[in-house]
Amino acid sequence: MIKSMTAFARRQTGGASGELSWEIRSVNHRFLEPNLRLPEELRGLDPDVRERLSARLSRGKIDCTLRFVAPTGGGVELRINEPLLSQVLSAAERIAARMGDSRAPSTPSVMDLLRWPGMLEESEPDMDSLNTAARALFDDTLTELIAAREREGTRLRALIEQRSERLAALVAEARARMPQLLDEMRRRISGRLAEVRGELDPNRLEQEMVLLAQRCDVDEEMDRLSGHIEEVRRTLAGEGPVGRRLDFLMQELNREANTLGSKSSDATLTRIAVDMKVLIEQMREQIQNLE
Repeated sequence: MIKSMTAFARRQTGGASGELSWEIRSVNHRFLEPNLRLPEELRGLDPDVRERLSARLSRGKIDCTLRFVAPTGGGVELRINEPLLSQVLSAAERIAARMGDSRAPSTPSVMDLLRWPGMLEESEPDMDSLNTAARALFDDTLTELIAAREREGTRLRALIEQRSERLAALVAEARARMPQLLDEMRRRISGRLAEVRGELDPNRLEQEMVLLAQRCDVDEEMDRLSGHIEEVRRTLAGEGPVGRRLDFLMQELNREANTLGSKSSDATLTRIAVDMKVLIEQMREQIQNLE
């Protein structure tokens, strides 16, 4: 299926380890150019994400942003630093023993112990689970992005096909015009020759007629235009990325339309060549967004 390179997707999820959200933006580019913005805790995902992108996309500038919000309040598990608690209590007992019972201080209160630096520790998130969740969420977001690229690609394909049909109609119009144009040119030249026949060298006259016939002959351009249009249709019906090939075909179509216009000595044929160039440029602009 033909894909556009312009799309956007966003997914988020939450759990005991915190909240994750991915945003992926895609615009047209000659090659695949990923740009990743990851939080420090999950920076190790960088190579894995790049590999997943290159496996499913071939072109486009891709901006991927991962946001991580750590759990707060009840989501954080507080743990007692057991070794430190044992050391503090043991130190209090030793001090009491050294000072004697009459002068011994009271046992430290619970709040005193809780306020002791380092007594309480926040549990670290399960990084393995967090990384796994981030990868799964990225795959879902990338799938959504690809679906959006496919929908836009379908729309662009319809626009290009419509313009291809119009371009083919212009080629047919130019072909239909040629016999009438050549007949008009033949009558006009014959009339002029009748006026000056005695003044012209027959050999020079024959050479000029050959050159004039060559300049007016656009059958080759018509054939090439028809061939390129058919190749555009075949490419649109094919599989895989098509943007580069279609862009090349637009260059070839434009070249033939230019040649047709330069050979034209007729207002109708000139108008047809101009209309062709307008259609080709419109197609080229759409094709710039195709993968």
